Amino acid sequence: MSVNKVTLVGNLGKDPILKKFDNGTSAAQFTLATNERYKDKTTGETITKTEWHNIVMYSPLAEIAEKFLKKGNQVYLEGKIESRDYTDKDGIQKRFTEIRVRDMTLLGGPNGNSGSSEMPPPAQPGYVAQKSTQAEPALPAMEAADDLPF
Repeated sequence: MSVNKVTLVGNLGKDPILKKFDNGTSAAQFTLATNERYKDKTTGETITKTEWHNIVMYSPLAEIAEKFLKKGNQVYLEGKIESRDYTDKDGIQKRFTEIRVRDMTLLGGPNGNSGSSEMPPPAQPGYVAQKSTQAEPALPAMEAADDLPF
């Protein structure tokens, strides 16, 4: 038996980009930053290490993400880690790793702020989006690789 499950709580590095497919489904892509803080044993200085994750989600979560999530928002995600190989425009073989989200909970803005009062009710902190039930089409690898924040 094996398990491929990822749980992340972090802040969006950019607004989600929604891509629509001919079969009626859609996918949202964005980056998510998670931070780890620890004290250096020799200096006592607090160190913050940021890890960036490539995120993809499909209908209906994709539409929810595109409508309500913005750069800096805090979100709780559950999904699986997935890697795929592709050939870049120069013919070099590369590997791309992303988190494919199945569950999402909107937590609020940067540092836990719930955002403006103009935000619609589903985007309030603690709103849990439903699991994606539609088949997940493969994203073109080249487009996904171009979205890296670094």
